Amino acid sequence: MPPPVQAAYKRIAQPKLGENGYAGFQPGKTEVLPVGWNGFKAKPLESSIRIEHDVEIVARDGARLYVDIYRPDNTEKVPAVLSWSCYGKKYSSLDMFPMCVWNCCVPRSDLSGLEKFEGLDPQTWCPKGYAIISVDPRGTGNSDGLISVMGAQDAEDGYDVVEAIANMDWCNGCIGMAGNSALAMSQYWIASQQPPSLKAIAPWEGMGDMYREQFCRGGWFQMSNFDLITKMIIRGPENSGLEDFEEMYRRSKVIGEFWKDKRVDMTKIQCPAYIRGSDVSTIHTMGSIRAYLEIPHDKKWIHWTGWQEWYELYSVPAATTELTRFFDRYLRQVENDWEETPKVRWTTLQYGDKAPIDDIILEDFPVPNTDYREFYLHSRQLHSKPSEHYESVSYNSEDPKSIAEFNYTFPERSRLIGLPKAVLYMSCNQKDDFVAFLILRKKDKDGNLLQHLNFPLSATPVPSINDIPEKDQQGLNLHLGSMGILRASHRDIDSSRSLHPQFPFHPHEKEDKIPLGTVVKLEIGIWGMGVDFEKDESISLQVSGQYPSVQEYKSFSGPRPEEERNKGWHTVHSGPDYPSSLILPFVPF
Repeated sequence: MPPPVQAAYKRIAQPKLGENGYAGFQPGKTEVLPVGWNGFKAKPLESSIRIEHDVEIVARDGARLYVDIYRPDNTEKVPAVLSWSCYGKKYSSLDMFPMCVWNCCVPRSDLSGLEKFEGLDPQTWCPKGYAIISVDPRGTGNSDGLISVMGAQDAEDGYDVVEAIANMDWCNGCIGMAGNSALAMSQYWIASQQPPSLKAIAPWEGMGDMYREQFCRGGWFQMSNFDLITKMIIRGPENSGLEDFEEMYRRSKVIGEFWKDKRVDMTKIQCPAYIRGSDVSTIHTMGSIRAYLEIPHDKKWIHWTGWQEWYELYSVPAATTELTRFFDRYLRQVENDWEETPKVRWTTLQYGDKAPIDDIILEDFPVPNTDYREFYLHSRQLHSKPSEHYESVSYNSEDPKSIAEFNYTFPERSRLIGLPKAVLYMSCNQKDDFVAFLILRKKDKDGNLLQHLNFPLSATPVPSINDIPEKDQQGLNLHLGSMGILRASHRDIDSSRSLHPQFPFHPHEKEDKIPLGTVVKLEIGIWGMGVDFEKDESISLQVSGQYPSVQEYKSFSGPRPEEERNKGWHTVHSGPDYPSSLILPFVPF
């Protein structure tokens, strides 16, 4: 059931012919696109596809939801894969990618334009014997109601749609779900409802907690990319509206019933799951890790990668081949070798122009017998032993260039895979609350900061990562390093709910303000990492008062209120009474 709280909603624009792929409301329309059809001047069809537009499905409360069905033009009963998000069901990657740096390195020839953005392309999947279902969830397109982003209402609707599709006369009764980002997130919520006909999910880069992982990471609020999505992509009927996350945060800066509904219970997922994730996502990293750790059965696989998610979905043929084997096994009951696939495969980033090392087979994640080495902060370095004397380092929290930095140089080739954690003793001289931003940066042997390129260099328009012009430096194509964020007043920990000792669970249910100048202990989980270091390369822990990485897009959002911003100088304390440290996960090669 949806939570017993009244959510705030904001108005959204209505669908408009020719915008975002919208072609009008066409219930009852069926057409067959022939072999070679190439209506979007992109990737031509390899087989004929039957399309049923605006098929009505009535949810349990009577709301009418509309879907488009793309299926092989034959009489064979086939499984179906759902593409579920609040983006328009005809909003394709061809509509989105021109907004992205370098078109996300996905050539137009890799897409047909029939795919829902972030979902599977019917051009690829219908010839394999699958139907692709593109959904306009509640409140989007021409579907009834108000838009609930994830949460119980969206999940219950998903259950109803899964079962309705499974009972259609062309379907073999087996339903899967696939896609990136929003289309991955929805899989977790819908699967947690346990619809009987949902036989497998493939969430590739999906977060599972909208407070902790998207809008309010560590208790620090930002709209992330959602204002862009609201203004440019989401459309709905005249009487629809979209949950207003900014207003819900204004009403309560701590977690209540609304935000609790936005954290999925992964332990309720029973169907097989093929998860993909990466260090390089600014939103989805920990959702992918939590899914693998908390889904309570052994038919789950996680593959960590080094590439941006959309590029991987559409332009890496090996990814499609693997997904085909997975769905063939569970939606078509093909006795293939999928279940021999290693449960955990990881990738380590090399940074600079070096390609990541992929397909590292691990016994589990985190790696059993990981060597968690604790390094203590003093003398602006990371040391294996704590300082015998008190020290402090301060930075101007209002200046993005002001940081407290602590370095460690590797005496031998080393590999870090897992969950880093920082334990910092900090204070602020000008405000009774503050936000600490942490990032782990890699440095070369000469001490130069490095970045990871989120696409193969050969797919980009530049000869080297160092040649990327400033205007093209965005979170889509560059990864600086794994981050941790924590608002000091949200420092409380519930160890019983921690994902791992290295990743403390902050309930975010109360604010515990701090008298000016008072030193407090902050345990800050840093998002998962996989990085290799050569001898004499270094890792740099940087602590600051401003977001330390690059955003995915130019912001569509206004500045946050003054009372939420950092003020004055923050101080990191170390010494016998303040053993500030960084714990890193060393694993063997």
